Amino acid sequence: MLRQVHNIGRRRAWVIWLVGLSVYVLAVFYRTSLGVAGLLAADRFDISAAQLATFTVVQLAVYAAMQIPVGVLIDRYGSKRLMLTGLVLMTTAQFWFAFAGSFEVGIAARIMLGAGDAMIFTSLLRVVAVWFRVKQAPFVTQLTGMVGQLGAIAAATPLAAALAAWGWTRSFATAAGIGVVLAGFLLLLVKDSPYRGQAVERIKMRALTRTLGEVWGNPGTQLGLWVHFTSQFGATVFTMLWGFPFLVLGEGLEPQLASWLLVVMTLTAMAAGPLVAAFTARVPYRRSQLVLGIVLTMMTVWAVVLSWPGRAPLWLLVLLVIVTAMGGPGSMVSFDLARTFHPSSRLGRATGVVNIGGFTASLVTIALIGVVLDQLAPGGQEDYTLDDFRIAMSVQFLFWGIGIVQLVRYRRKSLRHIEDAHPAALDALRSGQTLLPGISRDVDP
Repeated sequence: MLRQVHNIGRRRAWVIWLVGLSVYVLAVFYRTSLGVAGLLAADRFDISAAQLATFTVVQLAVYAAMQIPVGVLIDRYGSKRLMLTGLVLMTTAQFWFAFAGSFEVGIAARIMLGAGDAMIFTSLLRVVAVWFRVKQAPFVTQLTGMVGQLGAIAAATPLAAALAAWGWTRSFATAAGIGVVLAGFLLLLVKDSPYRGQAVERIKMRALTRTLGEVWGNPGTQLGLWVHFTSQFGATVFTMLWGFPFLVLGEGLEPQLASWLLVVMTLTAMAAGPLVAAFTARVPYRRSQLVLGIVLTMMTVWAVVLSWPGRAPLWLLVLLVIVTAMGGPGSMVSFDLARTFHPSSRLGRATGVVNIGGFTASLVTIALIGVVLDQLAPGGQEDYTLDDFRIAMSVQFLFWGIGIVQLVRYRRKSLRHIEDAHPAALDALRSGQTLLPGISRDVDP
């Protein structure tokens, strides 16, 4: 039986969250480091656009494939163990990548990095779910995503400067050393739960298929997955690999200016996070509709940029990165949906399923852009033209279209599910009330 031994939503909760958040910031830094190092990596390993994309694709493929297993392990063993394991894997991978001298070794290092990265964010969201109050959770979730983007800023500016001054090996090895320091704080300060007793669900393997089926079959899970799929991949594709080459080789910007546009993108995501959180908390009935509006705006601005006669003016490129950045905070809504439809004992699995969406869309989009560029410019990056990038970046519209159809479809199904399970809960959502976690398990909303 659970017995509460620590206050939730108070000082201890914030300390634990800050340590976990620091690990997540580092994970984002590692994840997005190729955003500014991509062109240097192409020269270092003497590879094509498709091969360069493979670094990010395999990293994201491992990340996405591990989300459900990681969710199960979090529910079984708790967040602390998974975060520590993930941090060790990421740090080792970053050291390995620093000294990689061949394409194959680099791929192996990115696979390990993806495996470690897969354990961090989902674990941190479970910490938020159990250590903070229901009213606090949407805000802290958005704050997590917002502050986590500091890792992308570090990749876009300090890492770019370090690569120019120190070179590949010293820059990546120094970054890896940060993980060793954070591991100490994680061991000393983080606790899985404010409760004593059965804090995590002791999952029996024979029941695993059944419980995963229930999580997957819940329309709220599906809605969260498609919200994440539709909104997240545009910003991920841009920051993790193809945004910098598009701005420099396609739109003709200086590398330093392109790096600063990536910073603007990250700052926008950070500023938009609290606004999306406030909307989510005050108008929970319209959460997925907010995301739909964000995605339609992204599609519109991208259509204008890609159809602009000649190179787009700087003001339009600034607008592009600002609008694309909104997809990050929008994707965080998906985890609030998962929290609404599942109790904390199943939140790891539900969050893992939801988190697959955007990263699956990202890895497929990144790969297809690389394939298209190789077909249009077999000679490599020296031959890229603006028209090549226009065609390649248009791949995104296919996935936005698929995501919008599914988002609308599962919004309707999830509302019917709430109405069937708890008719009063639907009225509560319409009136702006925040539901307690676990509507799928007949918890009184």
